[in-house]
Amino acid sequence: MTGKLRYLLAFLLFVALNCPGQTQASPLPGVPESRFDHLRHGINLSHWFGQSPTGTYDAQRLTTYITARDFDLIKSMGFDHVRLTLEPAQLLTPSQPDKLEPQHLKLLDDAVQMVLSHGLAVIIDIHPSGDFNRKLATDQRQVEAFTDFWRSLARHYSDTDPERVFFEVLNEPEMGDGYRWYGMEAQFITIIRSVAPRHTIIASGHNWSGLSDLLALEPFADPNVVYNFHYYDPATFTHQGATWGMELWHHLPRVHYPSHPGADANLIQSLPLFTQKIQLVHYDQDRWGPERIDADMSMVAAWAAAHHVRVTCNEFGVFRNFADPDERAAWIHDVRTSLEKHDIGWTMWDYADTFGVVTGDPGKRVPDERVLKALGLK
Repeated sequence: MTGKLRYLLAFLLFVALNCPGQTQASPLPGVPESRFDHLRHGINLSHWFGQSPTGTYDAQRLTTYITARDFDLIKSMGFDHVRLTLEPAQLLTPSQPDKLEPQHLKLLDDAVQMVLSHGLAVIIDIHPSGDFNRKLATDQRQVEAFTDFWRSLARHYSDTDPERVFFEVLNEPEMGDGYRWYGMEAQFITIIRSVAPRHTIIASGHNWSGLSDLLALEPFADPNVVYNFHYYDPATFTHQGATWGMELWHHLPRVHYPSHPGADANLIQSLPLFTQKIQLVHYDQDRWGPERIDADMSMVAAWAAAHHVRVTCNEFGVFRNFADPDERAAWIHDVRTSLEKHDIGWTMWDYADTFGVVTGDPGKRVPDERVLKALGLK
């Protein structure tokens, strides 16, 4: 390097550091460690303010499906936060998306307060039906309405404790176009931040919030964001017997975990189609077990380290109707321990439904001790 070039570079550096109007603004604070500690061990409250099996969210159901007794139990089991899944259609009026429906909002306020009064943190997770998400993908008016909705909702909760109230932009966006979702999510984050400057926002990748969706995501400029992904791999095991999703799942009782060649030979022979047989052969050949799961979590940890961000897995679990209870617990244990090994927060799916950590009807719920042990809780 010549003397003139060194002088020029030094002069330019001096100008950048000292001239008025040239210095960069101080960066916004990131996610405090004390705040992230509230996202270590959580449980999803599904089928309450979202995923109603009847499609109704009347006061009778919302005040009896989950009560203070449930939060006593959740706290006693050792969870530190809940993810409250929220169907936005109950609050959003299409003609006035910036006006939140007052009666439903009051019920939601009561629920949030009940969570906080039990010493738990809460993720307010916008968890709409598929139709809502599909409209976001194609209709700009829906995007604008959702922007107004988030402005009103975040403003409404802006005076809550930012250490224990988190805003999740959207569950599983179902957005095939990752670039479109990135621009939309950036807009939603900006709007939330404009009215709730202290609260941490939870963001996700573009499709089903899967691991690959997270790894394809470029973090946003806002540093007070936690990134999340969902983990149900391999779905051949975690969704065996499910009546939704892939047709193969409908024919899979008692798929084994861990998997190895020949583990499911009898089940493979019983499947009616060769296209089904080969999928289960591949599952066994892939040798799903703790090492395979940890390889996935290692990649998430590497992504987080490369971008200097915090990550949480706010859905993982196993459909319990057909899985062997001990093997279900083994998978939950292997995922949970790998998440903790890599400093990734977690929120299991779910509290009281078919992936649940408890069994029994409202008012009579009891913990599944196998699952609690797998989660490392009391």
